[in-house]
Amino acid sequence: MCLRVKHLEIGLGERVAVIGHNGAGKSTLLRLLSGFVRPVAGQLVVLNRSFDLPLSAHDMRAFRCEVGQIMQNLHPVERLTVLENVLIGCLGRTRGWRGLTRCYPPIEVKAAEAALASVGLMKQAETRTDALSGGERQKVALARLLMQRPRLILADEPTAALDPVAAREVCQLLVQASAGATLISVVHNPELLPLLADRVIGMKQGCIAFDLPIAAVDESCLDALYKRNEVPRIKPVSRQSQATDNNHTQSCLT
Repeated sequence: MCLRVKHLEIGLGERVAVIGHNGAGKSTLLRLLSGFVRPVAGQLVVLNRSFDLPLSAHDMRAFRCEVGQIMQNLHPVERLTVLENVLIGCLGRTRGWRGLTRCYPPIEVKAAEAALASVGLMKQAETRTDALSGGERQKVALARLLMQRPRLILADEPTAALDPVAAREVCQLLVQASAGATLISVVHNPELLPLLADRVIGMKQGCIAFDLPIAAVDESCLDALYKRNEVPRIKPVSRQSQATDNNHTQSCLT
């Protein structure tokens, strides 16, 4: 999907949901923000790093340590225990032989146990991950995010294939895990929007159809967004962040 985004800016600590029909460009936007693909034109700045030119291997490693991801198909390593999966989140700051051998410092093990307790999985710490339900595996991924301590969290349909009760619980835990960080979520179920976001970006055919506070998103917005026969009109971002400083997360495609 080719994105045609005139301008988009997201500030530190914002909780943003991206919605739209399949093929609208939602996942492509997340791939750009994660650094997996580069723009062919315009400017992209994420966590104060410009992607106009390729980053060095060192800079890319540092960047990816600051970006946490939870995807519908990004499951924990099944052959590892729940605790071992959560400890993977600290590999970015675990150097040398400890990282290679997964011999983690005691302080990190305690932090992982605290992360598991916060998502209600402490009793399953020594259980192999392949014995867990889908909802429990998503909780393991959330606990791993807590261990990583990212500045930016990208969630691509984090509640896919979960029942309504599990989906709401995962949303609440995801918001808790994102405290102090920027959270950008791709969401298909509009009922989950108030749980995940303060701001909603509607995408259609690679364009931003609307960018509104959650309180302004009503049925008419959703009806217009999901009518495939209408060509979207690029609208200016309705919610501008205050003056950009070194703590802002920016995404600019011009």
